[in-house]
Amino acid sequence: MYKVEVKNPCRCFLKGGYIEQQSFDTKQEAKQEAENMLEIMNSTFCHKHKFSLVERLGNFTITISPN
Repeated sequence: MYKVEVKNPCRCFLKGGYIEQQSFDTKQEAKQEAENMLEIMNSTFCHKHKFSLVERLGNFTITISPN
C-alpha cells in the first residue's frame, strides 16, 4: 500500500471536499494522484499558501507553507 497524505490542510482544501489521506495499490497511482492534487492546489486555491510534495519510502506527503 502506498499513501498520499496532506499535512495540516488549509481551509481551501477542507472546503473543497478533498480527502486528507488516501491509499493506493501501486506507487505510480499514488504519485500520479499526489501530483494531480498538487497542481490543483497550487493553481486554484487562494494563493495564501504554497504546496509542495515530499516522497518518502513510496509514500507522498503534500505540505503547506505560507506564500
